[in-house]
Parts: sequence; structure tokens; C-alpha cells
Amino acid sequence: MRLKDIYNNNNRNGAVISYEVFPPKDDTDGHKQEKLMCELTQLKQYNPALVSVTYGAGGSTRGKSEEIVCRVKNELKITPMPHFTCVSTSREVIKTYLRAMEAAGVKNILALRGDLPQDGSCCHDFLHASDLIEFIKRESRLSVAAAGYPEGHMEAESLEKDIEYLKLKVDKGADVIYTQLFFDNNKYFNFVEQCSAAGINVPIIPGILPVLSYSQLSKMTSLCKVTIPQNFMNKIEHHKDDNNYIKSCGIEFAINQCRELIENDVAGIHFYTLNKASSVEQILKNTKLLKAKS
Repeated sequence: MRLKDIYNNNNRNGAVISYEVFPPKDDTDGHKQEKLMCELTQLKQYNPALVSVTYGAGGSTRGKSEEIVCRVKNELKITPMPHFTCVSTSREVIKTYLRAMEAAGVKNILALRGDLPQDGSCCHDFLHASDLIEFIKRESRLSVAAAGYPEGHMEAESLEKDIEYLKLKVDKGADVIYTQLFFDNNKYFNFVEQCSAAGINVPIIPGILPVLSYSQLSKMTSLCKVTIPQNFMNKIEHHKDDNNYIKSCGIEFAINQCRELIENDVAGIHFYTLNKASSVEQILKNTKLLKAKS
């Protein structure tokens, strides 16, 4: 199913559920990938509309990503959405990848610029996600999603300027926007308002990350612009080394976050699973998202 159909108001019954996973690192024997498939099997009962699969910088995990995409589609019978980054990739490589995905029956792709190489080396065929989106729409029949940043991209001079770039992605053919993780729903609501005012009229799907540990939270906040609500920080600040406590607080926080988003009629919720089922499953069980299959 294509993105426009997935998020069509006439087709959906409540907020659409989707998950993001990534190819496990250092998985020489494939054991970690099998574990990931077990986690996704556990989450399948909550009727996800799609599973997105990340793609390493410069295509570093391309082969593993393609394997997981095909297994999600053929074994789990869930619509997959591979990621694709362009900053260090040539037109010819992208053409080959697009043909491979279409040949595998893939209908959707998330188009990203990707992180700039630290050594300064960069293929200059594509410098922006909007360029990649335009190329994909011209060279394939894939439905394209784009990334949005409720608090602005780390490199953007302002949120307003970032929304201008996002509008360009939509004008080039993006059908849906998936947001970077956020913890303050007001940041998301304000972002959606500003996008609407800028003429962006595609679904903007909130990205939710269940917090699992203090170190994970610290890492995420160092990699992207994200505000941590003070009441949440106060709750976990004195329990930095107690991962069970942090995880429990993270689940509780995400449940309340999702409930408010659902009450405001979001089209869907995209869970950054970190390849784990348990936290996401508890959140799904405690919100008004689609119920498990009987």
C-alpha cells in the first residue's frame, strides 16, 4: 500500500501505527537479525501499517537493510519503507537501488540527505533531500516520505528556514512527513501549525521514542535538537544508573504523550523502537491506538 492510501482519512481507523528498525551492528552470524524479526513478530499483532528500515551513512548497511526490507514484506506481510540517504551516493548507485526496491515490490521510500562525512569527502550529485526526492519521483513510481524537525534541524539557521526547506521537499513530491523524535507535544503542535501556514498540506506523523536509559537520552539530545520537559528530567535525574526505573518512566511518559496526540487526531504515530518490542507494546496496550488482533 502506498503512503497516500495508508494515511487517507477515509481508510484509516484511528491513528495509524508504524515502526522504525535498523540493521543490527556486528551481526556476523545473523543471530541479531533473527532476534529483530522476533521482536517485529511480537509487534505485528498491533496491526502496523508499515515498518521503516534505516540505511547507514553512505550506504554502509545497504545489504542488511535490503534483507530486512524483503523479510518484513515477504515473511511478516507488512508494508516496508526503506530509508535512503544521498549525500555520499552517485546518481547511478541510486538508480540501481531504486530498481532493486521496485523489483522487490516495495512501494514507499523515506528520502534523506544523511549525515555529512566527517572526513569531508562527499559525492556532489545530491546535496539535499529535496534533490533526492525530485530524482526518485522522476526515476521511479515509489511514494516518497520526508523527514521533519519540530524544533528545527541541527544545521538550520532557524525553524522558519527549516520549514521553507521542508516545503520544498513537499513541492518536489513528498507525500508524508515523519518527524524526528520529540518529548514536548507543544513543539509538535506548533510545528504542524507553522507548516500549515507555510502551505504544507501532507500528513505530519509524530515520531515517538520510548526512553530506555539515561545514557540513551543523553546521546539523543547531543545528536539532535530536542527539548526534554523539566518535570521528566526531575523524575529521572537522581536515577541515572537504574535502567529499569528509567525505562518505566519512559514508558509512562510516552503513554501520556501518545494519549494527547491521539486526542488531537493525529493521522498516525511512528515509533522509534530501537529494535525492541517490550516498551512499544506496553505503550500500545495503554493508549487508544488500534487494538491487537484477536
